[in-house]
Amino acid sequence: MTPQASTPAYRRLSVEERRSQLLDAALSLFAHRAPEEVSLDDVAEAAGVSRPLVYRYFPGGKQQLYEAALRSAADELRHCFDEPHEGPRLPRLSRALDRYLAFVDQHGAGFSALLQGGSVVETSRTTAIVDGVRRAAAEHILSHLGVAGPGPRLRMTVRMWITAVEAASLIWLDEDEQPPVDELRDWLVEQFVAGLEVTARRDAQTEELVRELVAEL
Repeated sequence: MTPQASTPAYRRLSVEERRSQLLDAALSLFAHRAPEEVSLDDVAEAAGVSRPLVYRYFPGGKQQLYEAALRSAADELRHCFDEPHEGPRLPRLSRALDRYLAFVDQHGAGFSALLQGGSVVETSRTTAIVDGVRRAAAEHILSHLGVAGPGPRLRMTVRMWITAVEAASLIWLDEDEQPPVDELRDWLVEQFVAGLEVTARRDAQTEELVRELVAEL
């Protein structure tokens, strides 16, 4: 007599596990469709649960779920800039951009909807979440540059470059991810250096930084 295959025992998810499951399902949907095109029914179906269960965890409905998913994505984006403070500085920036562009590729439509705005679920809170990622990215980059007390011109240059990276990412998605991602990454690093060189003409602190970066090449 052949013993019957044992059926895996059902395991009830903890509150955090269930919440994480719902956020993962929402992020997957927002990655391929604009937020206003995603319903709670869609999220429930993707997670394999009922709509009332989604409401139990997110009583504020779609708006609360979207903001929670956005915070989760923002945390992931912040981690893109986590890099050991070791070795030449520009290669560190290249590695961070590799992770950033991989995130853009994975969350294409959602990334576009997030940065372009105009969503019916956009609020001052969602705007603050996105702006927090930009500020965190700037602080990471300034930290890696190793400049003590970066002045306003250097800080502005870094923040302007982050805006350029976002714009380039949106155009890259719109252009069917052309040029190839490695070329885009190198191009963005070159633009960063070019921006520093322009600022160096007016700022002694940035001028010294550019000399150091060139010496590391």
